Amino acid sequence: MDQPPAPPTAPPATVTLEEALSIAILFQKNGDLDDAEDLYRRLREAAPDHPDVLHFSGVLAHQRGRSDEAVRLIQRSLAVKPDQAGCYSNLGIVLRARGRLDEALDAYRHSIRLEPGNADAYSNMGVLLRAQGKPEEAEAAYRTAIGLAPRHGEAYHNLGVVLAATERVREAVECYCKALTANPVHPSARTRLAAAFCMLGEHEKAVELLEEWLREAPGDAVAQHMLAACSGRDVPVRASDSYVERTFDDFANSFEFKLATLGYRAPHLVAAMLADSGVEPDRRLVVLDAGCGTGLCGPLLRPYAARLVGVDLSARMLGQAREKGVYDELVKQELTAYLETQTAAFDVIVSADTLVYFGALDAVFAAAARALRPGGLLVFTVEELNDPAASGPHRINTHGRYSHHRDYIAAALRVAGFVPHSVQAELRAEGGVPVAGLVVRATARAALEMGCTYGSPARKRS
Repeated sequence: MDQPPAPPTAPPATVTLEEALSIAILFQKNGDLDDAEDLYRRLREAAPDHPDVLHFSGVLAHQRGRSDEAVRLIQRSLAVKPDQAGCYSNLGIVLRARGRLDEALDAYRHSIRLEPGNADAYSNMGVLLRAQGKPEEAEAAYRTAIGLAPRHGEAYHNLGVVLAATERVREAVECYCKALTANPVHPSARTRLAAAFCMLGEHEKAVELLEEWLREAPGDAVAQHMLAACSGRDVPVRASDSYVERTFDDFANSFEFKLATLGYRAPHLVAAMLADSGVEPDRRLVVLDAGCGTGLCGPLLRPYAARLVGVDLSARMLGQAREKGVYDELVKQELTAYLETQTAAFDVIVSADTLVYFGALDAVFAAAARALRPGGLLVFTVEELNDPAASGPHRINTHGRYSHHRDYIAAALRVAGFVPHSVQAELRAEGGVPVAGLVVRATARAALEMGCTYGSPARKRS
């Protein structure tokens, strides 16, 4: 019996380059970054000099933690088409994240020259001016952005930050409220508003705000953590993995820039404490950067390390660390869980501003002791709890981090098998106020008791 003829094959669907670019941009906006990246790559192969393809590929590279690549792509876009105000504004964002502040400021100003009504460029320029220690000029830039775009939520948020830092907290509250009117789910505005209410002594308003957030988004990790911080109820023994991962993924691209605005010193403080221990910087040791973030400690630790490992929960922070090219291995895992899998693996463990997301430290100290070789060193920073009214060994604060009593740190380290030594230091400034901290060096006690030198860090020769 004859078979019926096959139906005609439909012609393959085709799209124009511009249609494909629109699809890639939609993927990017919706968070489908793998699909967006694949499509941008194919578009660059088909049209290597298309300015919009290059521009948005650069924006995506920055989103994924590859900021040096982002600069190259956006600059190529501007070489092809120099009159793109938005492209200059985005170039400024990436340059700012790379610490190239003068170049970033030039990019924002170029954007404004091309488009005097560009509110985004004014808002971004304000962030940079604040980082350069020019709060009055930053405030003026934010207010210009708001004048150009009265519902510019990010400009209101940024203005709130600078007002809070100059002790105009009530005005900051008004700005955060306006930011939330423009964007009701702005997470930073919500957390900053809650913290501002607490600064004003209006804790019940902070709690109400955060409980409303949780009604809208049950189980939201940031809202849960901040509610515990502001209310003192159901305080976790440490910040949850989901809170840390989400907070630092969101923070990754601007992390180093924002810390620079706070006079952040923790990496240099732990490096100085390590140097003071007598360890030779002769690349003989196996070193762990515990909670490595974007890798700020990496270049300071590399002179000591035959092998340098970084561990962190945030994939985007690890992406930034990878760009520095100083780590032999980068691991995405929660710190205590990672340490518990390592037995006598490291000579030195360094942790800058990571244990501030832990309340009780007993478990992480025990895990660090297990992971260190005989004679090994644990060097870290914490925020110091020196409030006479504090009733416990550690406390969660309304900004979401924990502070620890000096006596508790020493006692917990001794129980874990360390001999502790600590000094007081200012870790950074917050709201214009220095943050008091401790820089701690702990030496494995067992090795000292046995007089053991096997596997211990090399010491300076007398």
